[in-house]
Amino acid sequence: MLSVQNLYTEYPNDKGETVKAAQDICFEVPEGKLFTLLGPSGCGKTTTLRSIAGLERPKSGVISVNGTTVYSSANNVFVAPNRRNFGMVFQSYAIWPHMNVFQNAAFPLEVGTKRFSKKEIHDKVMRVLTAVGLDQFADREATKMSGGQQQRLALARALVMEPKLLLLDEPLSNLDAKLRERMRFELKRMQRELGLTTIYVTHDQSEALALSHEIAVMSTGRIAQIGTPRDIYERPRNKFVADFVGLTNFIEATVEGPDEGENSYRVSTGIGQLKTTAYDSFSKGDAAVISVRPEDIRVHEHQRPEGVNVFEGTVAFKVFLGEYLDLQIKVGNREVLARAHPSIKAPVGDKVYLSLDPAKCICIVDDPKLKKAA
Repeated sequence: MLSVQNLYTEYPNDKGETVKAAQDICFEVPEGKLFTLLGPSGCGKTTTLRSIAGLERPKSGVISVNGTTVYSSANNVFVAPNRRNFGMVFQSYAIWPHMNVFQNAAFPLEVGTKRFSKKEIHDKVMRVLTAVGLDQFADREATKMSGGQQQRLALARALVMEPKLLLLDEPLSNLDAKLRERMRFELKRMQRELGLTTIYVTHDQSEALALSHEIAVMSTGRIAQIGTPRDIYERPRNKFVADFVGLTNFIEATVEGPDEGENSYRVSTGIGQLKTTAYDSFSKGDAAVISVRPEDIRVHEHQRPEGVNVFEGTVAFKVFLGEYLDLQIKVGNREVLARAHPSIKAPVGDKVYLSLDPAKCICIVDDPKLKKAA
């Protein structure tokens, strides 16, 4: 449905230096899916979204929707933003304070190039206000609405033109934590029910994991990895992705060679030999990093368990967090973070055993081109 190919966007900064905001960005979004651009501030995600919207003119590349090209550097095509028929919602909802809810939602229909009758406008506006749960507030002053209601009104205003594509740039960032969580579910419900093809920009990993069909993790203008939320979290392809999405332990390693089983490798580390899983090819002697999530480290208090990847350690620190415990455990000359059930009672200083599932010990590369932006 949406195709972005070889997109490059550059611009000069205040010092006259060239900022490479988007570098060789390639992805496709099927119709009816929500695709998230996730990354830290300055990684190029908003620049990519604005290039799709037509608010920025890229240096090169091709952008097409439903087979229609809206930008092509090679063919000198650049369709103006108002002719792309995309709905857009940004951090600032830009609600018109002198208009009520109905008038705000109707505004795009009244100023657009296509003319609608009063009845057509009424029907279209009430349909989208019903979809976002604001139909009973049609006559209310827009500025008297709560933050969550204003966010839904901004969404209704974007939907009323029946856009080919919905572009959302950090639309929940101005809401408080509880409301943001509620609105995630609301957005997900509406997107699925209405079948909206959506590009969503956020720096919030939880938001991306909760909402998306697919995620592109970005760093310094490049895409570090594209995958489903589960792929991104459980099978990161490099250190940047593993570090940015969720908590993880990094253990430096040297590859000893392949092991029994598909994608399995033996590695030597500072805590001992590990059996790991890799989704890239490695050779004997290669330097690697092992990523293992805290919740994937099993803690055993009394008896050493059978199997591979079992180590003895000492509880160095622990924090009770209600439904789980976070434990810093010293193994050899380093500490690892384990997330365990609160039934684990071992006090600080006690000996425990750790077991690491080989399928959850991901052997990855540390790509120097992928660094967190400041």
